Amino acid sequence: MLVMNIFFFFFFSLGFMIMSMVFMLMKLSVLMEWVFMSLNSMNMEFIFYVDWVSMMFFSLVLMISSFVMLYSLSYMKDDMNINRFFMLVIMFVVSMLLLIICPNIMGLLLGWDGLGLISYCLVIYYQNWKSFSSGMITVLLNRIGDVGILMMISLMIMLGSWNGMFYSLSGLNFSLLMMLSAFTKSAQLPFSSWLPLAMAAPTPVSSLVHSSTLVTAGVYLLMRYNNYLIDSHMMGLMLFISSSTMMMSGLMANFENDLKKIIALSTLSQLGLMMSILSLGSVELGFIHLIIHALFKSLLFMCSGILIHQMSNNQDIRYMGSLINYYPFVSLVFFVSLLSLCGFPFFSGYYSKDLIMEVFLMTKMNLLSMIMLLVSTLFTVSYSVRLIILVYLNYMNKMNYFVLIVESSLMSLSLVILYFYSLMVGYYLINLMDITLIVLSLMEKLLILQICLLGCILGWYMSFVNMINLSNYLKFFFPMMWGLNIIYMKISFYPLKFSMFMYKIFDKGILEYMFVYSMKKSLIKNLFNLLMLNKFLYLNLFMFMYFLIFMMIIYIN
Repeated sequence: MLVMNIFFFFFFSLGFMIMSMVFMLMKLSVLMEWVFMSLNSMNMEFIFYVDWVSMMFFSLVLMISSFVMLYSLSYMKDDMNINRFFMLVIMFVVSMLLLIICPNIMGLLLGWDGLGLISYCLVIYYQNWKSFSSGMITVLLNRIGDVGILMMISLMIMLGSWNGMFYSLSGLNFSLLMMLSAFTKSAQLPFSSWLPLAMAAPTPVSSLVHSSTLVTAGVYLLMRYNNYLIDSHMMGLMLFISSSTMMMSGLMANFENDLKKIIALSTLSQLGLMMSILSLGSVELGFIHLIIHALFKSLLFMCSGILIHQMSNNQDIRYMGSLINYYPFVSLVFFVSLLSLCGFPFFSGYYSKDLIMEVFLMTKMNLLSMIMLLVSTLFTVSYSVRLIILVYLNYMNKMNYFVLIVESSLMSLSLVILYFYSLMVGYYLINLMDITLIVLSLMEKLLILQICLLGCILGWYMSFVNMINLSNYLKFFFPMMWGLNIIYMKISFYPLKFSMFMYKIFDKGILEYMFVYSMKKSLIKNLFNLLMLNKFLYLNLFMFMYFLIFMMIIYIN
């Protein structure tokens, strides 16, 4: 049954890809509307909006989820609750598809809430204290975005409809609420801390969540409602926040030693890049980068999952080294994905990322944001080179001799088609789009390549830096997201401590002893005594007669 689902997802993704091409070339879009209530000129309706963007996104989500599920068959084969895992993954994918096809705010809330709740179930899947605390921060920060969506629903009643993408509304409140919702779901500052913590989930879930589903929901929302941000002049604020997120995550990844966390922080960095280009109004370019990024990021997570699986669940890159000799195919896929992430020429990431940086250089932008974006690009290349050196090209670690096991053929098979997709899709997509003409001097054209070269040198240097020698302040500042993790821990500590106190004192204390144990010891005991046959004929009958006589005396008096 599960294999049928995987084939079903894969062939449907191919069908949706062909339909998206047809819709794009013929400039078609289909709107299906169902009005289920009309009250005081307010139409409560449910819509399906189908255009080439939603079709291509549909195809991407189904493609990646089919290969992630194929990969999970081998990765999760020893898990006792594997059926529950696959049910959660399918529900997660369905929530994302509902969010894509229904951009109406009311319908969007169903997919939005579904993603938040099921992601919580997946983060706490391993049922330990680390995953519980990570899941709590994840779900609480996502609830802030849900509140933003609910307040948008109430504000849009003034329009008489929830189909906000077809209206022009220059309301500052509406734009701020939309940015709040998108920033919480796509983990921009100051809501970034949940994304690395969500690594407590199984690796196949991380591959699905960080490539095409949960974190891209906020980007997709801002694509559909981009005209609101332009009308309310929120672009400058959005550009500053997204470039700050990109810089912060790139800086953190250079000091991180957990393999999955480094890839999660690279997701955060690329989300900042997508938000930055959306803040300039280039929706198509942002969407192209979203698709290309989803393909190579899912590959990165699947390759890292294979390495973790083969090395007996070790995620620390300091205990890896020279793995290219043992897993050559996985190493090849990982190298190509990292080169795409860096924007190395003629790999798929190059076509979108280089164009985005050239659009930045052509735009009237303040110098601070420009410097932050260029430094963030340098950091991206730096942590990628550091990762390649420490994991694959470094000396052989003695620990590897004891833990290396044979490569799984099913896991490697699930990488092949995604690998070819991620190699070729950038060139085809960039030729399909009608992109603005870029006019730059030779120095500016070569600036991005110069930054990549500097990033390679910095990454080579960072791979030899001993993090133990850093001062305590730097250890606090760099790996802790500029102190955001500590702030969220402190914010949630006292309310959770108070709720624990109430739970112990009232729920498990006074209430339980008064209404459970005392009742059980008095009422239930007396009831059983009353129903015992040997005492009923003597004691209880006498008590009953005594009670009747007593009531008669009262009545006569």
